[in-house]
Amino acid sequence: MTTAELDQQGKADVWNNVLRSALALPGARIDRASYLRREFKKRVTPELVELAIASGPTRAGISPGEIEKVASSSIAWHRTGVTSASVAAGLPGGWWMVGTIPTDLTQFFWHVVVVTQKLAYLHGWPDLYSDGEEIDDETLHIFTIFIGVMFGAAGAGTLLSRLSENVAKELASRLPRMPLTKWGLYNLAKQIAKWIGVKLTKQTFARIASKAVPVLGGLASGAITWVSFSQMSSRLVSHLSGLHPHIQR
Repeated sequence: MTTAELDQQGKADVWNNVLRSALALPGARIDRASYLRREFKKRVTPELVELAIASGPTRAGISPGEIEKVASSSIAWHRTGVTSASVAAGLPGGWWMVGTIPTDLTQFFWHVVVVTQKLAYLHGWPDLYSDGEEIDDETLHIFTIFIGVMFGAAGAGTLLSRLSENVAKELASRLPRMPLTKWGLYNLAKQIAKWIGVKLTKQTFARIASKAVPVLGGLASGAITWVSFSQMSSRLVSHLSGLHPHIQR
């Protein structure tokens, strides 16, 4: 590799390490059936809930309005949690003084990967990865595509659309392993990982700067996190909504 290529690979490694750390945290994996059952059991009939689990909420006949309400509720819950943690990480003293930046980034992306799964399942996607399944490169790349859309990465939206079309053809209850290589999307996903890695390193320095002033730094970090998480979630919801009917099984 050339020096430039090594530098780009290093940026991708930064992102993959953060993502892997977030996915390894307790509660990072959302059970699709349990989540859909919990969210819809008070909104629709039991029969409709089970149909939503089997074929996706939209195909089951659940209205877009109900799906939007659940999505908004999930986003709001995670936005509050990630913002509170970000404010705490910006305050002086205590446990957050040790490894503040890695902890802040990891907890931020824990919320990102969890809300990504919830929003995907509300919009008809199969399980992104199963309980006990190894967090391999394929899993990292699948999440990278979704999160690339949240960041507004160039080409990520097109890549997710292509992925959705291929998944719909498989009629699978979970994403098949090695789909990116099979469908010629692997290298494109790696480019998105590099793009996020570059953005991530820039934002890390911004977070360090925002924490230079005690208390005010924590509030600034919280405000940035609130806005960023809101924008990222909105981008993903908008894109997932536009994928219908391809992904609905």
